[in-house]
Amino acid sequence: MSQTTQPPTVVISGTGLYTPQESISNAELVATFNQYVDLYNEDNKAAIEAGELEPLSYSSEEFIVKASGIESRYVMNKSGVLDPKRMHPFIAERSDEEQSVQCEIAVAAARDAMEQANKTADDIDAVIVACSNMQRAYPAMAIEVQDALGIKGFGFDMNVACSSATFGLQAAKDAILAGSARSVLVLNPEICSGHLAWEDRDCHFIFGDVCTAMIVERLETSTSADNWEILGSRLQTQFSNNIRNNFGFLNRCDESGVGARDKLFRQNGRKVFKEVVPMVAEMIVSHLSDEGIETDDLKRMWLHQANLGMNLLISKKVLGREATAEEAPVILNEYANTSSAGSVIAFHKYRQDMAAGEIGVICSFGAGYSAGSIIVKRH
Repeated sequence: MSQTTQPPTVVISGTGLYTPQESISNAELVATFNQYVDLYNEDNKAAIEAGELEPLSYSSEEFIVKASGIESRYVMNKSGVLDPKRMHPFIAERSDEEQSVQCEIAVAAARDAMEQANKTADDIDAVIVACSNMQRAYPAMAIEVQDALGIKGFGFDMNVACSSATFGLQAAKDAILAGSARSVLVLNPEICSGHLAWEDRDCHFIFGDVCTAMIVERLETSTSADNWEILGSRLQTQFSNNIRNNFGFLNRCDESGVGARDKLFRQNGRKVFKEVVPMVAEMIVSHLSDEGIETDDLKRMWLHQANLGMNLLISKKVLGREATAEEAPVILNEYANTSSAGSVIAFHKYRQDMAAGEIGVICSFGAGYSAGSIIVKRH
């Protein structure tokens, strides 16, 4: 009589976080933006008076907090963003012999996660760099990070916008279950300040920079004091143009599009809110149900940190009531939207109070549309 072999238990055994040294408050951001508005309206005074252009309107701290819940954001470069005649960060080019910026911050977050997981480079077989934008096409950022850390095996990049971290987690889990890696390092180096239109009142406050890291491995190989079993993962995509960035390698092939507004982040925020909230809430509820988990047994939701209103409504739809600050922790007030890294920052900072056996869900969602749900249990 044959016996069914149980699949190995896969865990997240460590997380890491790199936070830039510079931060911009809403007050600083608004002051610069409003200076930019004055300069723009003055430079275009004749066209505005002729009705050929619409004047720009001021932003305000109250508007930003009401629209998003964001109070500040970390950035790789503050001076460039706060220059009303520049309005984007200054990040110097580096030679091919130097570590790239994304590699540098990924290595910092990786070392943090490796220390927490009690792992060395020799213990890791794969590196996945999963984020919204790669600073170059090739060689892959993951391979550069792999080399910088002295990891053998393989590495690759992947981009599913704000859902990249959860998609990367499932790819790591699948690699371990398939036997192609013993341990996988998943990295989310998000330099969102580079693709944000700081001159656009509707979105100038949204993003910040950061890098997160996770170590994924079999429980039997873990020597970490903090293991989180991956009970299940679910990914979902549905095409939408409501969040889009058209920058890419073909841009120079039509000069009329170079520097156009669509080559940076843009979104139809109202439609995104209306369409993504029910999609994500339903995904979490159905995922829990399929795993045989009652929503009453859900201790925590580490949600994508894009907008406070979205998170409050998603958690309410999942629980059937208002979530407490402990059940759905928020970090976007300090970090702003850090794309794929947001839910991982929340997991990194707000899990130590949970007891063995308690269950939470790491959930991300964004452009695509894309969404990922990773159900975890403290071991």
